[in-house]
Amino acid sequence: MKEFWSDRIRDMVPYTPGEQPRDRKFIKLNTNENPYPPSDGTLAAIRDAAGAELRRYPDPECTALREALAAFHGLTPEQIFVGNGSDEVLAFCFQAFFTPGRTVLFPDITYSFYPVYASLFGQDYREIPLDGDFGLPVEAFLGGSGGVVIANPNAPTGRDIPLSDIRRILEANSEAAVLVDEAYVDFGAQSAVELIGGYPNLVVVRTMSKSRSLAGLRVGYAMGNAGLIAALNCVKNSFNSYTLDRVAQAGAEASVRDADYFRAVVARVVRTRDAAAARLKELGFRVYDSAANFLFISHDKAPARELLSGLRERGILVRWWDKPRIDNCLRVTIGTDGEMETFCRVIGELVGAYT
Repeated sequence: MKEFWSDRIRDMVPYTPGEQPRDRKFIKLNTNENPYPPSDGTLAAIRDAAGAELRRYPDPECTALREALAAFHGLTPEQIFVGNGSDEVLAFCFQAFFTPGRTVLFPDITYSFYPVYASLFGQDYREIPLDGDFGLPVEAFLGGSGGVVIANPNAPTGRDIPLSDIRRILEANSEAAVLVDEAYVDFGAQSAVELIGGYPNLVVVRTMSKSRSLAGLRVGYAMGNAGLIAALNCVKNSFNSYTLDRVAQAGAEASVRDADYFRAVVARVVRTRDAAAARLKELGFRVYDSAANFLFISHDKAPARELLSGLRERGILVRWWDKPRIDNCLRVTIGTDGEMETFCRVIGELVGAYT
């Protein structure tokens, strides 16, 4: 079946997205979606954009959206790159900044798209083992690489790293790009955006899927000095100049401008996360410190895979990986207060069979 496949992808293992069920209604705590809808203003902008002008190509430069993002982050539009979800932006970054033959570093337990990208683009990479508590061993990232990729907060662990450690990594890799993936940063981590002016090798990638409730719209963006953004535009315009459609640009711009709603939703998710973490600890779970909109948990007596199955039977989806070191852990997206109450009650009943 693979006789016409490129040699480069014949043995590749692609990224596996979280389950999106269609056979029944579940409490979905498996894909880190926001439990709350976009703001009314965002939805209105989307409806307004879905009109007769759809017959025209969208703005390939995403000018209005880039201007809104630049104002929000205290940057210039020339320091902003916008793409079709942060996954596409990350893929462009791997092509723009990392060179085959120069080894890219990232943690062994992190967003599993990173090794997929490196393999797809024929790039050498090395996975640096996290420590026993899933902390980042900063010393191992200090110099001698062809690039560094760090998720802050990390996925799937939720752990964050301080800005001082990111600064050390940037300074030790001054001849290579350092990519900081901040998909979940709004939920409690310290952003590296403020370092962009002082470090020409820093690229910060964000998504509007999580904190801004726009996973279905597919909008992501990168921030860095104008030279780095020019490299991303070179890749984009060699592939597809119109990466973001009219509807996505309009909805994303409206979301950026509705800062009060964004902050209120983030605060609500954080309160629910902290309450759920306390409840799970009472049930005997180890709950790793999280600066994201999910919790990474394990139980000494209740196997994670069996809990995964039991939860699914009861109509609740969470995420599990068949991977060394984390195969007894579950990642649980933070839902509404009611959804988390149901989750804690059900998982408590399941754990009770083992204790």
